[in-house]
Amino acid sequence: METSTIYWSYLHWKGKKMHLAASPKGLCCILWPSEPFEALEKWVRQQFPKASLVQSQEKLALYAKQIEAYLNGQRKSFDIPLDLRGTDFQRAVWQALLEIPYGTTKAYSEIAERIKRPRAVRAVGAAIGANPVPIVVPCHRVIGKDGSLRGFAGGLDIKQQLLKIEGTLSE
Repeated sequence: METSTIYWSYLHWKGKKMHLAASPKGLCCILWPSEPFEALEKWVRQQFPKASLVQSQEKLALYAKQIEAYLNGQRKSFDIPLDLRGTDFQRAVWQALLEIPYGTTKAYSEIAERIKRPRAVRAVGAAIGANPVPIVVPCHRVIGKDGSLRGFAGGLDIKQQLLKIEGTLSE
């Protein structure tokens, strides 16, 4: 069982706090403003059972800087290491999300086809909902086949804001 330290800090966006966490391998968790710190503690206990959780703005500075630049419309891609924890299926879905270009969207069914599981549309939706690093792994770029915005862990208002940043949605 691996033992390590998971570092965490805050990121401020539109007057709200988001939690970021990173393992020694890379960014591993981003919580939406609606999610309390206890959700981060629970996630870390599940994914890194023997890890200690330590607050460090310094250790998260690179991650926070790139995410803030994206949220301010000054960055279109990320070049930070990730430590994605999930099943093989989830990681395949998240990899497909990473391949969606900035400013474009894909339907859930297109992601299912991309990972060669065309009948697994609902499972794709569940994997997207379990994405531990939203924004960086751009789950907000996945929409309904009819172009509608569908369920989003951070709330549809945040999904709309992220798509507006990318110019995918008009004001």
